[in-house]
Amino acid sequence: MKRFEGPTAIVTGGCRGIGQAMVEKFASEGATVYAMDYVSPDNGSDYIENEALRPSVKCIQADVSSEESVNAAIKTIVDESGQIDILVNNAGITRDGLVMRMSEQQWDAVLNTNLKGAFLCSKAVCRPMMSKRKGRIINIGSIVGTIGNAGQANYSASKAGMIGMTKSMAKEFGSRNILVNLIAPGYVMTKMTDELNEDQKNAFLEHIPLKRGATPNDIANVAAFLASEDSSYMTGQVLRVDGGLEM
Repeated sequence: MKRFEGPTAIVTGGCRGIGQAMVEKFASEGATVYAMDYVSPDNGSDYIENEALRPSVKCIQADVSSEESVNAAIKTIVDESGQIDILVNNAGITRDGLVMRMSEQQWDAVLNTNLKGAFLCSKAVCRPMMSKRKGRIINIGSIVGTIGNAGQANYSASKAGMIGMTKSMAKEFGSRNILVNLIAPGYVMTKMTDELNEDQKNAFLEHIPLKRGATPNDIANVAAFLASEDSSYMTGQVLRVDGGLEM
């Protein structure tokens, strides 16, 4: 039995990694999913491995750090589908470096994409959701938003900011039945983490009680729960999906 009955979902950064896993999960559960990404695949939804899901997935190009680009993309989606039920603010980048060496450009790039991008997308979808008096906004944060990480002051600040933004939006939108929650993943095995050497990977795993990293599907499963009626009395929450790393 599918969890959804025909909603329209948007997943920013939906063409790779955790975003792709969420696109596939939502499509498998009955949603029409727009994968919004800075670089939209030339072959459309063919990047989805399960061919049966491809008709439910549409790709749309947008720069989440640009209000003009975000608004144009959201208008296209509303014009095509007539509604927006679910938004997942997943788009994010890293520009790591120690504070003493971090450039203003590195700081601005990460904050503009990760935090400002989530704000702009949420602002763009809140009116269509308010008109229906129903919606789900799911922000993808990180445990470094609460514990920090050396060499990632910009990334940690962006994810910490998302926590405050999540709670503020939950209070603003709650009366319209728009639920806003945040998932804080720990160590997730993606192409980004594949670039770490074995010593770096083992350093992470040593502190994880479950002794493994998360798969993108582990995060996607929690996102599907938050997007469904199963979480209808949850808002403003931070769900750590980290294998116990932050305990």
